Amino acid sequence: MAIGIQSSDSDQPLSDINVTPLVDVMLVLLVIFILLAPMFTQALSVDLPKVSAAAADEEQKAVDLVLDRDGQLLMDGDLITNVDLRHQLQTLLAAEPALVVRLSADTVIPYGEVAALMGVVRQSGVQRLAFAVSTPTEVD
Repeated sequence: MAIGIQSSDSDQPLSDINVTPLVDVMLVLLVIFILLAPMFTQALSVDLPKVSAAAADEEQKAVDLVLDRDGQLLMDGDLITNVDLRHQLQTLLAAEPALVVRLSADTVIPYGEVAALMGVVRQSGVQRLAFAVSTPTEVD
């Protein structure tokens, strides 16, 4: 009597499927998604302008906010605090509902400070927020 000899009907396909590797992969993916889920809920929602540009004859009121290298906040060139910024923006927004805030920050400013400033702008009721950037120059 030989051990390990299969039946003479070797043309039949195998009907056993090993699902253990599939279950292992699914459990690993589940753990990854559980760990990453809180990161997705902390994002700030910003309504960015649409792709189509405004007509040339329409003038939009814009306010420039600058967060400089020293962490000072300037609104249209004048030094301002976060509390005063909120009140100023609410006043300007009451006069001009389509107010656009252009935000620019120095590259050494931590992202957390810029995000906090964006939160103050959003809490004041501003719906249109633009980011000022400079175009890179070609290095020879």
